[in-house]
Amino acid sequence: MPDISAIRSTIASVVGPIVTPLDLHLYDVEVSGTGRTRVLRVLIDREGGLDLDSVARASEAISLALDAPPVDAVLSGPYALEVSSPGLERPLRTAAHFRGALGATVSVKTKAADGSTRRVRGVMVTTDEDGFELTRDDDGRERIPFADVVQARTVFEWGSQLGRRKATGKRMKEVVSR
Repeated sequence: MPDISAIRSTIASVVGPIVTPLDLHLYDVEVSGTGRTRVLRVLIDREGGLDLDSVARASEAISLALDAPPVDAVLSGPYALEVSSPGLERPLRTAAHFRGALGATVSVKTKAADGSTRRVRGVMVTTDEDGFELTRDDDGRERIPFADVVQARTVFEWGSQLGRRKATGKRMKEVVSR
């Protein structure tokens, strides 16, 4: 069986062109669980946010494509399909995700050479091909290489100007058992 990265890449290569004509873009693909508890989560987005009808149309179109080559070769067996927005606290996995989070508060879990991990929180001020820089909550600045990132996500802050503007982007999802 292919590794998770290969499964995500194959699914993304098929789903991206399916959601584009629906005026949506593919944000990310996540695969978790095993056997009957496996979940395929397809995160889609649109400028101005999503509505339930858009999510339902995307879910139907994506579902049909998952049973055909090349996806059927890497995603065999039962799984639950979830099609949703990335939500207010978005996962950051790709360089494009990090660029999209410029100016936002983020929480980042990093790993050190000794294997230890730590969490850093702050506002993302710059990003390039190798990493990004944060102004931490304690006002210090820190450069974090992408290679050190274990997990990262945006942080929704209640009551902030950004929070009020983004509050209309409620997470919507449709779940289909396969």
